[in-house]
Amino acid sequence: MKRRLLWLVEHLGAVLFNHFVTFLPSHTIRQGFLRAWGAEIGKDSSIFRGTTVLGIQGLRVGEATTIGFRCLLDSRGGLTIGDNVVIASDVHFIAGHHLPNSDDFSYIIEPTVVEDYVWIASRSTVLEGLTVGRGAVIGACSLVRKPVEAMSIVAGIPAKPVGERHSRLTYRPMFKPMLF
Repeated sequence: MKRRLLWLVEHLGAVLFNHFVTFLPSHTIRQGFLRAWGAEIGKDSSIFRGTTVLGIQGLRVGEATTIGFRCLLDSRGGLTIGDNVVIASDVHFIAGHHLPNSDDFSYIIEPTVVEDYVWIASRSTVLEGLTVGRGAVIGACSLVRKPVEAMSIVAGIPAKPVGERHSRLTYRPMFKPMLF
């Protein structure tokens, strides 16, 4: 009974956030709601309107991290996003996949980790169970199926190394425009 009640509360939070709260033009209200439902969100971070969150209690966002418009944060397996991360609009984090040869349509859900100072460009997809290393860059429209090394630049479908980042990583990307 207790497990069912916990599931119901978590499901209610996701429904309320994803259908109503995510569209309110206030970072404070959106992030306050997610925090009240169990997400951990650091100081100076922002989550823009239209972002969908699944598994709110599994979401961990560091400080000064910006998450763009209409992202999908599937944190049912655990999604940890570090400090000073920039995630552009329409980026998807996928927590798991179904097993195609399973008789009962079984699935696997795994945690994903995005370390500090990562930059993920628009419309990229990051699959479950991997780590995107500190300072890495993921090019636009990329599909990340394997771990990404620190300071590497990857792009494509599937994402492959295309370069290396040379930065001291000293920035703090606090971006909270009004009414976004």
